Amino acid sequence: MTENIAKMIDHTLLKADSVKEQIITLCKEAKEYNFYSVCVNPTWVKEAAEQLKGTDVEVCTVIGFPLGANTPETKAFETKDAIANGATEVDMVINIGELKAGNDEAVENDIRAVVNAAAGKALVKVIIETSLLTEEEKVRACELSVKAGADYVKTSTGFSTGGATLEDVKLMRETVGPDIGVKASGGVRGKEDAHAMIDAGASRIGASSGIKIVTE
Repeated sequence: MTENIAKMIDHTLLKADSVKEQIITLCKEAKEYNFYSVCVNPTWVKEAAEQLKGTDVEVCTVIGFPLGANTPETKAFETKDAIANGATEVDMVINIGELKAGNDEAVENDIRAVVNAAAGKALVKVIIETSLLTEEEKVRACELSVKAGADYVKTSTGFSTGGATLEDVKLMRETVGPDIGVKASGGVRGKEDAHAMIDAGASRIGASSGIKIVTE
C-alpha cells in the first residue's frame, strides 16, 4: 500500500521563501519515494522539470495562487507559460468572490480559460478553497469545474483559514461523480490522515509531509 499511496501524492513546496536548494531536494525526494508529482510555484517549474527529466514524476504548479483573484486572461497566460517551462499539471484557484456573489458564468469562464490554455498538454485541478465556502457554494464550485472541463477538484490552497476535511472530500466526490479526480490538500500530515481522505473519496493527496505519510 505504501507504493500505491506514494503514487497518489503531490509532494509539495509552495512557501514564498523557498530557495533553489529546497526545490532540488524536493525533486530528489520525489524520485526516491516515487511520488506522483512535485508541486511548486511557477518560478520553479523549469528547475523541477530539469531535475525530473527522464523520470515518471510529474511537474505540477499553481495558477492564480493563492487568492484566485486574477483575471481569466492572466490565468490562461500563466498556464501557457508554466506548460512551456515543463509543467504537466496545473492547480488553479477559482475566483472565490465571483462564486460567492453568484456569478456562475464568470466562474465557469475563469476555469475554462485555464482548461483551454492547458488543452491536451496539462491536467487541470481546480482549487475551490472550501474553508471560505458554504456547502451550497462548494457544490456549485464543483459543478462549474466539471462543466468547464476540469480534470480534478481540489479542496484548498493551504494558505487560507483551513485545509481538507473528510466531510468536504465526501461532498466533492458525491458532487463530481466517479470520473473526475478529487485532491485533498492542506492539513494531511500523516498516514492515517491520508488513508482517511482516500476512503472519503480523494484520488490525490497534496502534502508537504509526503515522506512522513509513506514511511509511518
